[in-house]
Amino acid sequence: MTKRRDTVLKIVFYSVSLLLSFFSFYPLILLFKESYQYTFVEKQVAIGKLVNAHYHQTSTYIDAFWKNYKYLFIGMGNSLLVTGLSTIFTCYFSALTAYALTAYKWKLRKLCYVVIMFAMMIPSTVSTFGFLQTIFKMHWTNQLFVYYLPSIASPMTVFFMCMYLQASLSREMIQSARIDGAGEFRIFNQIILPLMKPAIATQAIFAFAASWNDGWMPAITIAKLEKKTLLLMFSPIYYLDENDFLVVLGTVVPLLILYAFFSRHIVEGVALGGLKE
Repeated sequence: MTKRRDTVLKIVFYSVSLLLSFFSFYPLILLFKESYQYTFVEKQVAIGKLVNAHYHQTSTYIDAFWKNYKYLFIGMGNSLLVTGLSTIFTCYFSALTAYALTAYKWKLRKLCYVVIMFAMMIPSTVSTFGFLQTIFKMHWTNQLFVYYLPSIASPMTVFFMCMYLQASLSREMIQSARIDGAGEFRIFNQIILPLMKPAIATQAIFAFAASWNDGWMPAITIAKLEKKTLLLMFSPIYYLDENDFLVVLGTVVPLLILYAFFSRHIVEGVALGGLKE
């Protein structure tokens, strides 16, 4: 009787999972389908006419391809720069801060932890207005560094890292490394960071996706074409069409690749982050 009930439950669970997966992926599949048809029918005809009308025999298909998609690569390069550095800064410095709050005992530790908790409760819209005012007052418009340097301070990520370290950090291991003559930064970089790999992988996905999909702030402060991120290139002025298959592929593939490499750490990171010794 128990075996039969387990079989029925498995069938129900798998059916619901497949149904939810279908509903989740169907819009993406439909988007790829529509953009693919647009690209390889209408777009190729347009490129062929462009080559015949303007390039004659002296141009190549690569020239036409670059003329139509150069802004895709410019925007992708800027997005990868901002998103990559933002993800690295968020994960590394949040892990470093969490390690300092968890492994060391100092007078203002509890106060700093309270400040981080308080910063988590501030609505992001409130901080955004102050951030914009700072950018315009300091004349930092059209500068990409203003989008990855602030990621050094990420209260939510620090809180998650603290929860993870409280469950998995062994002070005996740290003391053994100190006895062997290892410095504090060496202990952190060679012992603590590998220990925090699941937590870092989990937060890396969230940080990368948040930065990659951020189009509102750059739209306000970036006017130069060569500084625009990929999401800002979706305009007829810049020859990027949201129905173009290659454009859609360029916006989705980096996230899919990151998730494919780090998704197996998400469950482990979240589960260990919720436990304590």
